[in-house]
Amino acid sequence: MIERPDAQDLMAGPLGTWLAGQSESRALAKAKSRKYTTYGLIAGAALGILALILFRDFEAGMGVGFGCFAIGSYFAYQARKEVTDRIKGQINAEIARALQVNYAMAVADRALFDRAKAFDMFPSHDDENFEDEWCDPVRQPSFRLHEVTLTEQRGSGKNRRTETVFRGPILSVGFARKFIGTTLITREDRYRSFFGFQKDKVTINGVEMSRVSMVDPRFEDTFTVWSDDGVEAHYLVHPEYAERLLAVESAYRGRNLRALFHGGELLIVLETDNQFESGSLEASDDMRLLEATIDQFSTLVELGQKLNERPRG
Repeated sequence: MIERPDAQDLMAGPLGTWLAGQSESRALAKAKSRKYTTYGLIAGAALGILALILFRDFEAGMGVGFGCFAIGSYFAYQARKEVTDRIKGQINAEIARALQVNYAMAVADRALFDRAKAFDMFPSHDDENFEDEWCDPVRQPSFRLHEVTLTEQRGSGKNRRTETVFRGPILSVGFARKFIGTTLITREDRYRSFFGFQKDKVTINGVEMSRVSMVDPRFEDTFTVWSDDGVEAHYLVHPEYAERLLAVESAYRGRNLRALFHGGELLIVLETDNQFESGSLEASDDMRLLEATIDQFSTLVELGQKLNERPRG
């Protein structure tokens, strides 16, 4: 069982000393950010007016003005991000050290995502971004989690835009034994026929699964269980497990939770706001963001442990 570290203890140690030494870097980043933003505003106004005079086209003037401002805003963001990423990396690494787990801002292995994607656990998208990987392959049950952001290009012409279609953590918890079959938990309205009725069978990633009825009507109002082994599905998704799933979304304020029992792992996908963002240019935010990151990570790990296999009698 992973125990939550105390934020006060972490701030009283090397982390607090390191953060105290970042005041100059933070001040320089703020100054650079303000400078680039000001340059963008001045260039946008000047060149926008010039374009309006030369071309007598209001839209052209506005386009040039907004373009210059966008360039200035981008450099301002990069100036802030360089410092906030360094602070975030240090804070999260210190949390991981206290937890005796591994942390990396970059995700080297996309196997979790590929498995979840193969079982249709994500919406359609054009681009994928992964960050903030936490893992412990040694402790049992083993776990690994990282954050996923998926975007899609929508609209056309001037209305073309990039929209985020999914953001949230993906969590894998290892089981002591491999499952006989594959069991997938989706939202109640995920797979429906042409006429709007819920399907009785689906084939996902080459696995034909049937809809499995659950005894809890509240659970069936929210989730549907699909499996190629109905007996094992009833064992895995027992009434206590159903209660836990119903409580998870409420307690964690997540959306559209889904889960997959496959091989020897439980895979959980949960839509949330951006997680583990512990870096800030304001020193006054450090304690709050440290506590928030500890809570976010610990809640997810506790979620995986609670949704793990019930003890055998």
